[in-house]
This record gives sequence, C-alpha cells and structure tokens, in this order.
Amino acid sequence: MKMNDGIKRLNKMKEQAQHGGGEQRIKKQHEAGKLTARERLNILLDQNSFQEFDAFVTHRIYDFGMQDKKILGDGVITGIGKVNGRSVAVFSHDFTAYGGTLSETFGQKVNKIMDLALKMGIPIIGLNDSGGARIQEGVVSLAAYAEIFWRNTQASGVIPQISAIMGPCAGGAVYSPALTDFIFMVKGTSYMFITGPEVVKTVTHEEVTFDELGGAQIHASKSGVAHCVTDNDEQCMNEIRKLLSYIPLNNLEEPPFIESDDEPNREDEELNSIIPDDPNKPYRMKDVLLHIVDRDSFFEIHKDYAQNIIVGFARLDGQVVGLIAQEPSIMAGVLDIHSSIKASRFIRFCDCFNIPIITFEDVPGFLPGVLQEHGGIIKHGAKLLYAYCEATVPKITIITRKSYGGAYCVLGSKQVRADINLAWPTAELAVMGPEGAVNITYRKEISEAQDSKSARKQLIDDYRDKFANPYIAAARGYVDDIIEPKQTRRELIKYLNILKTKRDKMPPKKHGNIPL
Repeated sequence: MKMNDGIKRLNKMKEQAQHGGGEQRIKKQHEAGKLTARERLNILLDQNSFQEFDAFVTHRIYDFGMQDKKILGDGVITGIGKVNGRSVAVFSHDFTAYGGTLSETFGQKVNKIMDLALKMGIPIIGLNDSGGARIQEGVVSLAAYAEIFWRNTQASGVIPQISAIMGPCAGGAVYSPALTDFIFMVKGTSYMFITGPEVVKTVTHEEVTFDELGGAQIHASKSGVAHCVTDNDEQCMNEIRKLLSYIPLNNLEEPPFIESDDEPNREDEELNSIIPDDPNKPYRMKDVLLHIVDRDSFFEIHKDYAQNIIVGFARLDGQVVGLIAQEPSIMAGVLDIHSSIKASRFIRFCDCFNIPIITFEDVPGFLPGVLQEHGGIIKHGAKLLYAYCEATVPKITIITRKSYGGAYCVLGSKQVRADINLAWPTAELAVMGPEGAVNITYRKEISEAQDSKSARKQLIDDYRDKFANPYIAAARGYVDDIIEPKQTRRELIKYLNILKTKRDKMPPKKHGNIPL
C-alpha cells in the first residue's frame, strides 16, 4: 500500500471512529436528552487535552451475524486527558454503539486505562451509559465485568475513582460504580438497579417505574447510592470538574491548594448569637459552616441523603478540609443508621487521600427505637466510631452545643485520638440531657417530694448548671480550648497549620475488620 493511500485510510478510519454508531443513533441519543460519549468528554476535559487509546478496536464475535456489525471503538471511548491542568484517566460508554453494552474487547479497553491510571497515580473517571453485558458474548462479557470489579478494588484508596451514571446501569453493571468513591447521576435519564421493573413485577408482583425503582432522586435521597444529582449531562460534567479541584491525584499527594482572598483572621459576629438560648430550639448548622469556611468554597456531598448530618469539602485559607457536622434543624441532628453510614464513608475517603477532618458537633445522641435497633444501629454506629478511630489525618472537633452519651465518644472525641478539641461556651457535655438524667438519677426523690413538679424542675436546673457548659471537660483536658464562636475560622486555620507536620500510623496489620 502506498503511503498516501495508507494515510487516506487512516484519516478515514479516524473520522469513522468519531461517529460511533452513526448519525441516526446520535440523533436518538440527543432526542433522549443525552449527550454523546464524546460530547461529554469535551465538557469534562480541558480543551484539546484528550489522548485517545484503542479507537480502532472492534469486537471478536462471529455468532448471531455480529461479524457483519462492527463499530470502531466497540462501544467505549478510553484515554487520558486533563481537568484544570491535572491528568485524569477516563472511559466513556458510547450508547450509540450496541447500546454501550460490554464485550470482551470493551472490557479490555477499560482495564487497560485503569491499569495505566494506577501506574500513573491519577484519578479514573467512568461515564456509564450502558445496556449491560453484551448478550451475544455470554459468560465472556461477565468475565470482563469481573476484571473491572477487581481493578476497582485494587485502586480503592490509591487513586480517586469517580462514576457518572449517564443512562441505564443494570445488573452487574452497577457494581463497578458502587465500588468507586463518588457516584453522580442525572435526573430523568440515568437509572441504577440490580433488576429492572419487569423482573420486579414478575418476581414480587410490584409495579414500579424506572424512575421510582432506580432513578437519580431515589438513589440520592433513599438508598444513598448517589452522592450528587444534576439536572443534565453538562452540569454533571462540570460538577465532576469541581469535585476534582478538592482531591489529590493519588494517596501520596496532598489535596490541591488554591490561594484564597478571604481574610484568614476574619471574625463573624453573627456566630456569637447563632445558638438559640433555648437548648431545644434548632438552628442551621449549614449556616455556621458557611460563616467559617472560605467564601463560596463549600462543596456538599450526599446533600439529599440522611440530612441530619452534613458532609462535604471546603477550604480554610485555601487548604482543603473535609467537614462532618450535625444538622440540628433536621431530627435535632441525632445520629441514626443512615447518617452513620454516610459520615463514616466520607471520613474514610478523606483519610485515604490526606484531607484533614473537621467535625462540628451538636448531637443529642443516637436515635432510639425498634426500627433502629432491629436495623442494626449498633453495627452501623460502630462504623462511624471505627472510621474516626482509624483515621490518621489531622482531626479537629468543635462542639457547638450538645454532646451527649455515646455520640460524644464517637464524634471525634479526644479519647478516639482527635488532635484538637474545641468548644463554644454553649457546649453541653454529658451522658444525656438534663430531663432524662434527672428522671433516672432522682426518680425516688421526685416521687417522694411534696411538690414533685417543682422538685423536678429544680433538679433539672441544677443538672443544667453543672453540665450545660464545657468547663468540666476542659478541666480534665478533654477539650483543649473554649473559644468565642466568632473566632472559629481563625482558630481552625491556626490549628490546621500546626497539624501540617502530623505523622501517625496504625499498628502493622493486613487490614482491620470494620463492622460491615
């Protein structure tokens, strides 16, 4: 073949690879409210930064007439690109080619780019829009899935893994995203489930729509599978870009520092009056956080799930931190099964990737009840305790108001090796609230008193005077300092700088056995 002919053929094939399953299928993709695999990558990655791999790969199937239905790329686009100047590995399912179904060669392409990401120490981002395993390949396609799952597990805690669900994701296809660190979903176009509505109807006789069974909002608010939900594909790509600005490329790097124009010693007078005088009256902890962190730096994770606890990333004087905070305006900020799982997963990610953990605590305890006990609150609450105990990154805890019972121990107490424990003057540290404590401790005295109501009130007031303050804990060194609320930002930045040289490690072991 002459050189000119070879170049012409090369350029023709490159052009062909750009169009996936063809213009007609691209049109259908757009009509469904979805971008194509390449259009998504164009938004996600810095301009002209994408280096594609394996654009000429095709499947190897000769059954079912598939030998006559070959599409370059075989349903997935893989390669290396940049986000805000930093390298990332990506794979993007192409629904226009065989419905994005996974074949042996499809799997090999994904595995190659995952292996390269691990060697390079860069995040792996998967844009999932797939009909699942390619039926024509049988067990071979299932084996390809299993190879991906194995790599997800090997990469866990070494490089960040992000999944975007951009279309259907069913059966075995949901396990790879579930093994990654963060899952993004798109309203109205993305779905995740083990078995679809038809199978559910056949087996359990339940009638349910795709959206009701595994839509974005369901997984964001009910199951907790999805960390972030967006309105469309473009917003999804931009939110992933934003997330990447908070996390390091791998577990040996520090998170990216961004110079802040927010004064590190800024004091906010509103914080001095944000806690209500009535200890049972709620306030918004999110408002507290926004007063303290660098302006416009808070990026919330799991916003719609277990809203009685807040988790997310932010910056303090340009330094990335992971925030965990009770939300007293929802369920009084009590800890339950879902909030324990939510927070423990986030803490472990921060610990994997060298992100300091700051806890804002206002917790009346763990949620009582038969449903909680039978649902395993002991086991799930222990996950949160385990996560705090296991974490070796800098840990700072601020008690704003209530710190009662076992929740005191769990939420970054000095005894589980938090580095710095601070309290506002409004902090209350006790085994339980005054009413419950008095009812148990002085039951006999109250019943024998001439005016039991008055006696009970006096005892409650006495208990509150003794324990509704942080000074006993400070006297024992359980609290390192009591600070004026408006000075919280300044104090946190000061302690973060002190803790930059912290070195800590767990005892030698293969791995711990977290109560799953």
